Amino acid sequence: MTAPDRASPLPAVVRSGAIAWARRNLFKNVTDTIVTLVFAPVLLFALWRAARYVFITGRWTIVRENLKLFVVGRYPADDVWYVAMGLIVFATLAGLIAGTVHARAAAAAENPHTPGVAERVRDLAGRLWAGLVAVLLMLALAKTVTPWLVALAALAAGVVARMIGARLGPRALVPVLVTTVVVSGVMVWVLTIPVGWDEWGGLMLTMFLAVVSIGLCFPIGVVAALGRRSKLPIIRAISTGYIELFRGVPLFVLLLMANVALGFFLPPSWPLPSTVVRAIVVFTLFTSAYVAEIVRGGLQSLPRGQTEAGQALGMSPPRVTLFIVLPQALRNVIPALVGQFISLFKDTVLAGAAMGLLDILSVAEAITQQEQFRGQQLIAETLAFVALVFWAGSYTMSNESQRLEKKLGVGER
Repeated sequence: MTAPDRASPLPAVVRSGAIAWARRNLFKNVTDTIVTLVFAPVLLFALWRAARYVFITGRWTIVRENLKLFVVGRYPADDVWYVAMGLIVFATLAGLIAGTVHARAAAAAENPHTPGVAERVRDLAGRLWAGLVAVLLMLALAKTVTPWLVALAALAAGVVARMIGARLGPRALVPVLVTTVVVSGVMVWVLTIPVGWDEWGGLMLTMFLAVVSIGLCFPIGVVAALGRRSKLPIIRAISTGYIELFRGVPLFVLLLMANVALGFFLPPSWPLPSTVVRAIVVFTLFTSAYVAEIVRGGLQSLPRGQTEAGQALGMSPPRVTLFIVLPQALRNVIPALVGQFISLFKDTVLAGAAMGLLDILSVAEAITQQEQFRGQQLIAETLAFVALVFWAGSYTMSNESQRLEKKLGVGER
């Protein structure tokens, strides 16, 4: 039996609990203590004022009475079941994608971990809590039980589809993505049966503009970034001209031109596209120019050795770009890309001001002029509701971006 080494340091005692956390994070030294004592009262006062406005002084009747306008705009009340059906279909597709992505990640992991139900619920609540709060708030403001039933049906469809997707295996990811694109296109067409998308409004129109524009601007931006680095002068000139043109003109001006001046640039015999299509084209072209510059920055951040290594293996230049250079470049620019998509999501409100579409912000302004609410200065309540919806969407996108960065190790190697 050997004697204990008295020279070895004792292990540090790690205390837990609220008091220990406060000592470590708020009162660790003199500077931290001063900052905490100065800003803690300001923060508590701001929280108290916000809570007082939300639960006591805020007059939310105008939001409750116009919840349908906020969500689906002027969509006919008798045909809202089309929207409910669309929500369930999109939840099913999202569940299928989540399940196949999980199966692909589990197949690639050396020691796959299968979380239990409680762990999955905690994980989803931690990732999507902002969006869930917004959805629960809207459900709480609903005057009937129907929205609750639709939400529960969509949740059940998503959970079942997620379980089915996990059983399909990793090879099913590509077929599921193709199916999602096709079914989503069909579902959008179904939603236009009662009224065309120019008559859509509220959150439904905002989400449609944002999702379609984001889905289109990403591949166009990647192609433009590769074109700007092309060795062919004509392709490089076209890509550079497109990027600099759309980056140099304000988005609001482009929307105004698309709304009132598009006819001057088209032959008289050509039919003019609908207002929603014009808005999507403008959002796509404008954001693609910024995405192209973000992706070009990612391409330039890679050392030339990556390309040379691929060429040494006998790979053709397109295969080197597609399988070696581009995946690493996109991984490096995830924060900037998601920031641009969040900006696009919020910029959709400009379509209402420039093109007369009934987006969610236009609804917030218009309902204050209704006879029963006119002159009551309720614009603060309607704008606060719109701000909450946009914040919930933007925060959820940012949260998912950080989760993806962590999984891919962005900034760690």
